[in-house]
Amino acid sequence: MKTPAPRPSRRSLLAAGSAAAAAPVLASAPAHAKAAGPRVPDAPDEFDELDIAELRRRMAAGRLDAVRLTRHYLERIERVDPLLRSVIEVNPDALREARKLDAERRPRGPLHGMPVLLKDLFETADRMHTTAGSYALEGMRVRADSAVAARLRAAGAVILGKTNLSEWAGGMSLTHHAGWSARGGQTANPYKLDRSPNESSSGTGAAVAANLCVAGIGTETNGSILDPSSANCLVGVKPTVGLVGRGGMIPGVPSQDSAGPMARTVRDAAVMLGTLVGVDPRDPATEASRGHYHRDYTRFLDPDGLRGARIGVPRDVYFGYSHHADEIAEEAIDALRAAGATVVDPAGIPTAGELEDLPGQVVVQVHEFKREINAYLAGAAGDHPRSLAELIEFNREHADRELQYVRQDGLETVHRLEYGEDEYREALAVNHRLSRAEGIDAVLRRHRLDALVMPTSGPPAKIDLIRGDSYGGGSSTPAALAGYPAVSVPAGFAFGLPVGLTFMGTAWSEPTLLRLAYAYERATAVRRPPEFRAPDVGL
Repeated sequence: MKTPAPRPSRRSLLAAGSAAAAAPVLASAPAHAKAAGPRVPDAPDEFDELDIAELRRRMAAGRLDAVRLTRHYLERIERVDPLLRSVIEVNPDALREARKLDAERRPRGPLHGMPVLLKDLFETADRMHTTAGSYALEGMRVRADSAVAARLRAAGAVILGKTNLSEWAGGMSLTHHAGWSARGGQTANPYKLDRSPNESSSGTGAAVAANLCVAGIGTETNGSILDPSSANCLVGVKPTVGLVGRGGMIPGVPSQDSAGPMARTVRDAAVMLGTLVGVDPRDPATEASRGHYHRDYTRFLDPDGLRGARIGVPRDVYFGYSHHADEIAEEAIDALRAAGATVVDPAGIPTAGELEDLPGQVVVQVHEFKREINAYLAGAAGDHPRSLAELIEFNREHADRELQYVRQDGLETVHRLEYGEDEYREALAVNHRLSRAEGIDAVLRRHRLDALVMPTSGPPAKIDLIRGDSYGGGSSTPAALAGYPAVSVPAGFAFGLPVGLTFMGTAWSEPTLLRLAYAYERATAVRRPPEFRAPDVGL
């Protein structure tokens, strides 16, 4: 959550404010990390980089079961995650859940027995906490699973634990502290340990990249699935708002919030997405998804899926902020042409400049977040702050833990600002008009495009808990404001640091975006596992 600035930064929940520079500092670690010293993997583990299909094949052949796979990931978290601090908490009942799944005679589907990690915004009706990274909610227990957790359990997934995040989804401070929370400490990037894991789904990104689970779930208001996927060499799917139910998810900005998969391959992301979709009685936005969602997105995947596709390149705003990202994107565009796509270049989003500076971003995000977080805190069970005002006071009273590195000027600004209902509705309508009919839809219609493509973000910056991370630019804003889908897929490396490519489309175009991303992934094979490199002078 960030407050108004002359040029708002999309990095925070409120998309305002800016960030600073660099130098790694690590804060307090989660309980599991304190039990073991860090160990850089000296050789690939048995299940590293294996996809869901191969793991299921081994299970079907009797060479693997859910207990063994779950135990493997729990042990790997214990060995490797002290380097990363990506897992804020492990599920104490994970092995018990795995045993129950192994006892079932028939698999429930492709996720049966697959251990997954959830961002610490999703309620789980078990012995784990749901805290948004804050000590204020530690100890809170819930009576029901979130819609996401319930769908995963119904599909036979093992919920392995919760991942760290930027506290309150990045809304704590006006400066950018990606992957830091008071409860979880600072998450590091597994490709280079002094680099940012990028954005609030940073723990999920680092954990999936480091092979600490089969796949994970993140959330996005503006960039928080796409950017950590880019920085951690992953596939990230930011769905259309309303495709995945958000009941039981700690809220942010409902007109923009999405929950979606983060995985090492497009196919795994497609499997995960098909599990998550559907109408959620606790999330009215999902009513619009009737007739648009699919239980099996893998059926849209085609290695020749780029042939005949028309893809536009919006260069204004979304190129030029990082020459490293530009170079990688140019190679990606050549690969799209080589795979049979017609590339329309340039194909600018007519409102691109307006969207980045739109005052209505602040109005909508302040109004929605204040309303939603007050309602959530007031209704959640347990002994904890009951309002945003009480949360701010709690942080002041526990400043030694909550405010050790970051201020809470983001929360304080949201609390202070007031926008009326008419002003909010007008701002939301303008945001939607400029990002939808006059933005993404306009360029797609004008050039008869299947999708737009642009670099997701630049190479991850250095971590700096004292001054905040630097941030150079990215491409998530149009889809964020429109509530439209986008998929980031690995595109290349700059000095060993990952950079992703984003495919962006209109509402409910996930099948098309996944088809294009899959064909691109197959044509380029960019993904490689992290090396956990120590800090150096470098980039």
